[in-house]
Amino acid sequence: MERQDDKSALATIAARIAAAAKLADRKPGGVTLVAVSKTQGPEAIEPLLAAGQRVFGENRVQEAAAKWPDLRARYPDVVLHLVGQLQSNKAEEAVALFDAIHSVDRPSLVKALGAAIGKTGRRPDCFVQVNIGEEEQKGGCAIADLPALLAQAKDAGLTVVGLMAVPPAGVEAAPYFALLAKLARDHGLAELSMGMSDDLETAVMLGATQVRVGTALFGARGTAA
Repeated sequence: MERQDDKSALATIAARIAAAAKLADRKPGGVTLVAVSKTQGPEAIEPLLAAGQRVFGENRVQEAAAKWPDLRARYPDVVLHLVGQLQSNKAEEAVALFDAIHSVDRPSLVKALGAAIGKTGRRPDCFVQVNIGEEEQKGGCAIADLPALLAQAKDAGLTVVGLMAVPPAGVEAAPYFALLAKLARDHGLAELSMGMSDDLETAVMLGATQVRVGTALFGARGTAA
């Protein structure tokens, strides 16, 4: 995907979100654009910051810790989301660095995050990641395990605000997004992290409140987003 200049890229994504929201009789302001800046250096991120983008997503704790403190010193209103898988032994670092964690998917991680929240006093918003396509190679809890994991997260003191999923590649995403939305409604959760560069319209029309966009903002280096 050919990259536009930063303001144009942001405007294009905003227009796509607005058009999809209008079709679904939703307000565009109900959808947050998470700019997925994994693998991108400060020189690629800062133009988006200068253009007004403030919500960013990273895949790895160590990578984010290396580049964001300096950027946040200059842009203190940045909101940082962890959108990649999280190892339990990185939970304390993640809680200290991120404002939202999208990949809570197992009891051991819930326990580690609960301990980190108790130790640091920081309480990031958490999304439970659901393996919506039942794919062995992907993270996320099984659909059948979701009620138990949500209960464990509540008991551990996590602030679970919604669900996250990545649908299977190469197939129509809509049924998977619709299923995630139903699961969120069934459990009284307001937030839905779903939709990327190629399917964000479908996600927005089916209720996404957070869309994770990398490729359409940063070009081909962000091919996984």
